[in-house]
Amino acid sequence: MVTYSMDVFVLRPLNQANGNQRMLFDFNNRGQMRLGRLNNGTVTSDPVTAADAGDGFVMRHGFSVAGNGWDFGATGAANMKISVPRLTGLPGPSYEYVVNDNATTMSVGLTFPANSLVKSLAKLTVRAHLDDTPVTLSDSQWEYTSAAGTAIRLLPLGTAFQQSAIYEFWYTARDPVVSGVGLAASRDWVSFLRYETDPAKNPLAGHVVHTYSYSISQPSRTLNDYVLFGFNEDLQGRRVIDGILSHTGGGSGDQINYRYGQTGRTERNRQNHLYPEGVFPFAHQVLTDSLSGKTAGRDDRCAASNTCPKRFEVNTSNEYWVKAGSLLHSDTHGKHLKEPDDVRYYLMSGQSHGVGDVTDRGVCREFTNGVSPYRAHRALLLALDRWVSDGVEPPKSAIPHGGHRAWANTRPGSQVGVVPQRELGWPSIPGVLYTGVITTRYFLDFGGTLDDGIISNYSQSVVGRPSYKIFVSKVDEDGNEIAGVRMPGVEAPTATTTGWALRRDEFGGPDGCESDGQNIPFARTKAERKASGDPRKSLEERYKDHDGYVKAVAKAARKLQKDGFLVEEDVQSFVNEAQASDVLR
Repeated sequence: MVTYSMDVFVLRPLNQANGNQRMLFDFNNRGQMRLGRLNNGTVTSDPVTAADAGDGFVMRHGFSVAGNGWDFGATGAANMKISVPRLTGLPGPSYEYVVNDNATTMSVGLTFPANSLVKSLAKLTVRAHLDDTPVTLSDSQWEYTSAAGTAIRLLPLGTAFQQSAIYEFWYTARDPVVSGVGLAASRDWVSFLRYETDPAKNPLAGHVVHTYSYSISQPSRTLNDYVLFGFNEDLQGRRVIDGILSHTGGGSGDQINYRYGQTGRTERNRQNHLYPEGVFPFAHQVLTDSLSGKTAGRDDRCAASNTCPKRFEVNTSNEYWVKAGSLLHSDTHGKHLKEPDDVRYYLMSGQSHGVGDVTDRGVCREFTNGVSPYRAHRALLLALDRWVSDGVEPPKSAIPHGGHRAWANTRPGSQVGVVPQRELGWPSIPGVLYTGVITTRYFLDFGGTLDDGIISNYSQSVVGRPSYKIFVSKVDEDGNEIAGVRMPGVEAPTATTTGWALRRDEFGGPDGCESDGQNIPFARTKAERKASGDPRKSLEERYKDHDGYVKAVAKAARKLQKDGFLVEEDVQSFVNEAQASDVLR
């Protein structure tokens, strides 16, 4: 018997008669719910205030909302948490990838305690850039901070970890947690709220006809595993979640069902390439992996039990550049796949993983990308409900295919590849560096017991390992992506916006800037752009004046509404923002 405890959350109409008999399962990210993204409200693990409710979009449409702790790594006081068993002993290989973008970090915590304090049984390396040869630190240059073996520090004492340097630590760990309980706990919680009929036990009893999930980033990858391992079938053989609105999950998993798996890790251009996140199968369809020879699909189990949910797979440009996102809808040779009847795919063109600040560079070379997908999520939630409830066809998939694909080349021995500038169609913008760096998805060796949930080997290099064929969307003359769902910031642009970015030199540049994208503004006038040598049209050449810009935004928003990606109130909000802007004033 495995026991656990977890935080739970339910938000329902005061008068259930005002509800729509739909429950939205907010599958939280590292303990933080994402309801605020749909409501234009606060992102919090306990959304109970008026500020948290924002404009109340979800509630105005009658949804109840539920959540639960599922991630053993979400330990902060403000997070939704789960307490799962820790298995004493059971030593096994573990690996830490460490980058601190500061010069003050004095120690680094380990996800799992070391099985032995003998330093010769571990290995710590450092390098300044991803493609540099790692330098192994001697035993005299580091130590465990205590007999507990839960953290390491550099020697002599007082030595800080180098700013933005890449440290890697291979060691034997002990006391793994039963992290996969989070999948079962989530299944049982949603099933209980949906099917338990006793109102004395269930606050939603009799008021849930359909269930949907909403997730962003980490939990979207976890939901990939949730479906892969058959958890959308409850213990009575019933479907648990009817529809999944998944944002930025790509074709990756979350390591949640592996011994010593680290659910908080995520692969990007410069980080975490050697973890078992990108493990076949990547796609829903049954395919044969050209590298391993294995035949599988993410939907094998739910198809066998008739419990597959309908899904919207929404990904930004960043997932294609840093997570090999094209493998979600292509085979391992890069060939386009016919979409399943119950899945639609949407690339949010020219967007970063999150929403950046166009006035801030962070650790990146350029200003970060501020184009947001969240208003499209609102329309997609309602479209998902219509699809599940009434069979109304959702918006058509919008992804790179055919001539809109730009292919990546591998670089032998490197953890990243390159998309040639000419292949992408990228314009040469004065002062803006283009390297074409892209995550390359390798077939790595995690040992012969990975399918049993046990990592028995961590590679220390990708040298000699084969890789999969991947692609991104080509770009137009402005550098903005051609394929996908083009929000007004891309369709009626004031800048080139990308899903990739490069680090500043003092932060490990020009390595990739992980989850960030770029906002590279257009010149205001033709004279200004010609003076700088910028090949992109100026704002003046595009729109003539402020009114022309507002009209272009309105046209872009109306097209999105027609295609099913905006609701009326959000069309108007885009127009209002354009009117209030200082563009060509």
